[in-house]
Amino acid sequence: MLFRITRLQSVFTYLLIVIVCLSLASCAGSKANFGQKGYTEEGKASYYSRKLQGRKMANGDPYRHGKLTAAHKKLPFGTKVKVTNLATNKSVKVKITDRGPFVRGRIIDLSGAAARRVGMIDSGVAPVKMKVIRSAAKK
Repeated sequence: MLFRITRLQSVFTYLLIVIVCLSLASCAGSKANFGQKGYTEEGKASYYSRKLQGRKMANGDPYRHGKLTAAHKKLPFGTKVKVTNLATNKSVKVKITDRGPFVRGRIIDLSGAAARRVGMIDSGVAPVKMKVIRSAAKK
């Protein structure tokens, strides 16, 4: 006896294939938009000199060497990011309060306290991965 595929069976098979494809496509992570939670960058980090203590940052606040802050070229002020030193695998959470760094290949400048937490005081520059953990508050 030959197996006959009816029109209903072929429609059902087609729908099943479409559903499986859509469910698999939703499993593939979508890339987060710039500045939104989940957005990541990789590059080099440097840190602020202690000599800048008290000077005004781009957001208007004075720089404090002991605070967990950072500078980024474009992320909105108030954005919270997690910075992981890829050489030491140590991480720190910082708040974007300033603009910079303006050196090719560098993506973030950390405060002294943040640099100490990720173990980059001696090296001065380190390979890092930066991930937005909280978007800036909307005004």
